[in-house]
Amino acid sequence: MLSSLRRLTLLATALLLAGTSFARQPALTDTVRAGRYDNGKMWTFEYPPTDYLEETYDFRPDADWFERARLSALRIPGCSAAFVSSTGLVVTNHHCVRLRMPQVTRPGEHLLDEGFYAPSLAEERQIPGYYADQLIAIEDVTDEVYGALTGQETAAERAQARSEAFDAITARLQETHGGEGTGIEVQVISLYNGGRYSAYVFRRYNDVRLVLAVELQLGFFGGEWDNFTYPRYALDFAFLRVYGDDGQPLVTPHHFTFSQTGVQEGDLVFVIGNPGSTSRLLTVAQLEYLRDVQVKHTLRFLNNRLDAFRAFYAEDPEAGEALNVRNTIFSISNSQKAYSGRNDALNDPWLIARRQDAERQFSDAIEKDPALKVQYQGLFDRLAAIQQELARYGEAFGAFRSLGHPLYDAALMHRALLAYQYLTQQAQAGDSEAVEKLKEQVLAIADRPHSLEARLLSVRLDEFQHHFGQQSDLAGALLHGDTPDVAAAKLFDTSVLATAEGSLTLDDPALRLVSTLWTRYQDFQSAMAGLSAREDELSSALGRARFDIYGTAVPPDATFSPRVTDGIVKGYPYNGTEAPAYTTFYGMYDRHFGFGNDPDWALPERWRTPPANFNRATPLNFASTSDTIGGNSGSPVVTRALEIVGINFDRNVEGLSRDYIYLPERGRNMAVDVRAIREALDVMYDADRIVLEVTQDRMAPTEAEADAILQQ
Repeated sequence: MLSSLRRLTLLATALLLAGTSFARQPALTDTVRAGRYDNGKMWTFEYPPTDYLEETYDFRPDADWFERARLSALRIPGCSAAFVSSTGLVVTNHHCVRLRMPQVTRPGEHLLDEGFYAPSLAEERQIPGYYADQLIAIEDVTDEVYGALTGQETAAERAQARSEAFDAITARLQETHGGEGTGIEVQVISLYNGGRYSAYVFRRYNDVRLVLAVELQLGFFGGEWDNFTYPRYALDFAFLRVYGDDGQPLVTPHHFTFSQTGVQEGDLVFVIGNPGSTSRLLTVAQLEYLRDVQVKHTLRFLNNRLDAFRAFYAEDPEAGEALNVRNTIFSISNSQKAYSGRNDALNDPWLIARRQDAERQFSDAIEKDPALKVQYQGLFDRLAAIQQELARYGEAFGAFRSLGHPLYDAALMHRALLAYQYLTQQAQAGDSEAVEKLKEQVLAIADRPHSLEARLLSVRLDEFQHHFGQQSDLAGALLHGDTPDVAAAKLFDTSVLATAEGSLTLDDPALRLVSTLWTRYQDFQSAMAGLSAREDELSSALGRARFDIYGTAVPPDATFSPRVTDGIVKGYPYNGTEAPAYTTFYGMYDRHFGFGNDPDWALPERWRTPPANFNRATPLNFASTSDTIGGNSGSPVVTRALEIVGINFDRNVEGLSRDYIYLPERGRNMAVDVRAIREALDVMYDADRIVLEVTQDRMAPTEAEADAILQQ
């Protein structure tokens, strides 16, 4: 037995801890204060932060600086990139082209594992369906959009008017910049949740060719373990080239140059790219809804798919390679880790308290201005009420998330959803172009290995059971008392939609399953659409209020459109030690040998015994406080002189809270150092022509040109 003194000590400790726990929330709310840049530093090019930069760094870039930065940077599918020569050479991350590697791989090649280098222009390989966008013009169209909304009374009418205004703006600017067929893409961007609108005019280049990509083991060195971590040792880079309509390398007068000296700790750097999406302007009520519903259920959804794809790949690696499952696993794992970080951030009471203080300051500013008070009073309460309504559909959100997705759901489920719509619409309205298109979509869905399909279908049935409740009437009607595994197996055994050759009939068991949940699914979609439209209207009003009060001193949320963000090259304390500002190739080799040739840290064969002149002390990765997020992958990291010192590729775990708040004391972005890229190109890949191009902006002579020079 415990002594009386021991019991009293434990009791006192417990009471103290309990008191601390219960008192913490209100104490945080009372004492935590929002920071000046909690909403981040993702500055837009139309609202350049010149005053801020001068105040902070004694650096005031002019309009020419911002134009050169904008025209040298690129947006590519899902990522960012940059021109680095006057002949169309582009640098980005390896993981930004990784999914495209199978498209340019020829029979007998293993480019994903062995890497790729084109020794000449003729050997550069065009990537099907790939493109690069260059932002060539920006126009403020706020008044034009608002004018179209005048007199529209309902949310539906305003949505329709807004869409028509976007179409009119797009058509006008396309005509201004050359008309259709000239490679002009116009995108109307909503900033500050609709507080402002900008029309971005892009020149799209559709002939993009792969020049060099490192081996997967280098581009994703450390695998899932090292993802979102620092210190880091990944050589995550690739080179592309943009070609013009004449089939020749594009002439690109605007391009960044590779720095000769690299970066030092304490240096000011800028990341210029396309951050995908942030939620920093959401209200606290909206953040709480994300925490309690969307992020939680999405995390479970991703965990389930990750388990299914991993199990399939372990069972049948050959089939997995044919389906590019490794890249699928990498992609899901990346999302899963990101959502885990978001979940941690949203469950951090200190972070929420900081957002509460920012909201209090914003609300007080509205209250103090009579005109703003009349226009915007009550917005926070109305948004909070919508979150309560959305939460009522939380379990349905979990059950129906990405239902019918061609990657995340079994082909059987995908076919059944489309087939049900086809048959019911055909019965109601007869054959039509839209109905026949549904049928074509059903027949176009390809088969996948049964072991993968069975796992994905079982996972979806498990989600129906989990979210609707094991004892619910709906779960009973869907599973008939079976476990998800057994129910999935029976569906595959009895449904003709299990293969692409199946016929379409409402009597099919897979279609009966869809008909059982269809009404609930439609009600869920309808309710969410209505609530989202109301939420968007209120958020837009709040965005206008925010712009009226703060102007451009507060950057808008990320929109996967070009931004520039500043930061300082800097390490940080972690785990009781200090993470250095940069790492070297020595660390990469230490990981390789220290983990005993573990696959995640195993170097490719050519890297295991490098040439004697390979410098392992070369800086490999570095960290900075720059404000980045998904979509910034491949962004150039540049100096005041617009020289590239690195290629952004990731952020650390502590930086995952950036979806909701920018905290430079915690988060870091990571970049591949250009010194490592040059060392690898020169010594390991013997890519002399690329070295010549990025260091001297000269293309190496072709073989014929070289022969002609020698004959002179």
